[in-house]
Amino acid sequence: MNSDEKRINKVIVLGGGSAGFMAALALKMKMPDLTVTVIRSKDIGIIGVGEGSTVSLTEFLHQYLRVNPRRFYQMTEPTWKLGLKFIWGTRPHFFYSFDAQQLVAKRPELPKPAAFYCDADMECAEPMSAMMAYNRVFARGPDGLPKFHNSFSYHIENDKYVSFLEAFAANVGINIVEDTVAHVQQDEAGISGLVLKSGKTETADLYVDCSGFVSLLLGKTLQEPYIDFKSSLFCDRAVVGGWTRQGEPILPYTTCETMNSGWCWQIEHVNRINRGYVYCSSFISDDEAERELRAMAPKVGPTRIVKFISGRYQRNWVKNVVAIGNASGFVEPLEATALGIIAVQSRLLADCLAVTDRQIRKTYRDNVNKHHSLIWDAIRGFIAIHYKYNNRIDTPFWRECLEKTDLSVGVEPLEYYQENGPDAFWGWMTVGLHDPFSLGGWVSLLLGQRVPYKYKHQPSDAEMQAFNAWREKNRMMAQNSMTAEQVLAAINSPSWQWQ
Repeated sequence: MNSDEKRINKVIVLGGGSAGFMAALALKMKMPDLTVTVIRSKDIGIIGVGEGSTVSLTEFLHQYLRVNPRRFYQMTEPTWKLGLKFIWGTRPHFFYSFDAQQLVAKRPELPKPAAFYCDADMECAEPMSAMMAYNRVFARGPDGLPKFHNSFSYHIENDKYVSFLEAFAANVGINIVEDTVAHVQQDEAGISGLVLKSGKTETADLYVDCSGFVSLLLGKTLQEPYIDFKSSLFCDRAVVGGWTRQGEPILPYTTCETMNSGWCWQIEHVNRINRGYVYCSSFISDDEAERELRAMAPKVGPTRIVKFISGRYQRNWVKNVVAIGNASGFVEPLEATALGIIAVQSRLLADCLAVTDRQIRKTYRDNVNKHHSLIWDAIRGFIAIHYKYNNRIDTPFWRECLEKTDLSVGVEPLEYYQENGPDAFWGWMTVGLHDPFSLGGWVSLLLGQRVPYKYKHQPSDAEMQAFNAWREKNRMMAQNSMTAEQVLAAINSPSWQWQ
């Protein structure tokens, strides 16, 4: 057994935000006898904005970690997210749902997937977009109670989420050390120890870098090269604010709305509405961005500026260091991928160690790094499509996006779509199995933005009648379903029983 293949008995996770605790929990729940220590400094804090997420997070929490839903809902008070509403492109709006794969699925009564019948109108073309259109989240069962489906994620306040994860970590035996790294020791294997400000030195067999944008171990210490996505994603700042909910309905989606030099989000929480304007500082100043945000959302209270760079490190597993979350890469929040990617990375690391009997094997490390590059580059290409084809308004920023956005790996799915339309036969191959959005997500986005394609199916009257009957079925289902407020009342009832 070479030095790489020694058994991992102790892991140090550097960073106590969502990435740090999610990684630690994945390792500990998969391998309960593994010693896992989280080193975190409360002085550093967390970004702390309201966050959206994807279905990958829901599956990670409730299937992989087996999180108790009652405890989770009590501590974090999430709301449900079925997808995104885009006020974007030439349509008045369009919905991108987590169930978008149904757009490319073939229904028995139709010769083509549903997406071929959506050029004029996408509304209610699949069940979850119908739910979003009518501000519903779950169907109502015969007993009047909500029937949970699997096509949802969460809107969640980051500080509450991290507090939940920390309590969960302590409960399963993860060591939590409050300290700050003063010096990083190195040897030929990578990191040999972390010298803390308290004077103590912590050592481990494997180090998981969850130090956020600082990337203390992977970036600063091991000097892994960074690949900038600035040719594809021009935005580099966000002005963030919000207000206490004042009777507004809780919407089951994140709203993404075109602005002069970027876009604005709206994220729904039980007692708060969070707004943020993501913009490019080359086209608008911080003060101008705040003024534009307040004109869009007059209720916004105090704001703050968050700066970021979209990109990824060349590798995320180097020697005995694995970076997860912002320490490995970051893309702007247009598709709310951050928590979902942390979930995927954490699960992948835990599974790799479990399968290899806790050894660092070169081929496994190489494949983790290949997965790292594939998934981040897929996200880059997918988000770039949002900018390349959003012709809703004509401003210097959007002209720059239309003319100069580098689609990167988004070129192949785009070219397939431009020739064949929303066809699923080879679509899965052009997108790839690693892609976090799936073929349905790409089709939903391209169709929503009315990206033109050559092949046009001419449906018969009978086909359109069948398709409209399907849409009407989705409408009826949505109209008879429950709002977020009704579901919250049900699950907060003393009689509610979690399955």
